[in-house]
Amino acid sequence: MANHKSALKRIRQTEKRRLRNRYALKTARHAVRRLRGESDAKAAAEALPKVCGMIDKLVRNRIVHKNKGANLKSKLALHVKALDA
Repeated sequence: MANHKSALKRIRQTEKRRLRNRYALKTARHAVRRLRGESDAKAAAEALPKVCGMIDKLVRNRIVHKNKGANLKSKLALHVKALDA
């Protein structure tokens, strides 16, 4: 167990951040799954900017690596484009 007040505070902060990051990642992953499962081109085109925004926010907050975010957005854009064709 921690012996210093600062260490106790650090434990509290870390736990809060972990839960916040976990919630944000889980929410974005569900949005990605919903978009990948979408078969309607119009609905998918409307959802794409929102999901890309969620991914960008994860990258900005360093929850997800920037290359992973770019790969996700690219694959989702290809999926939406394929629905139009």
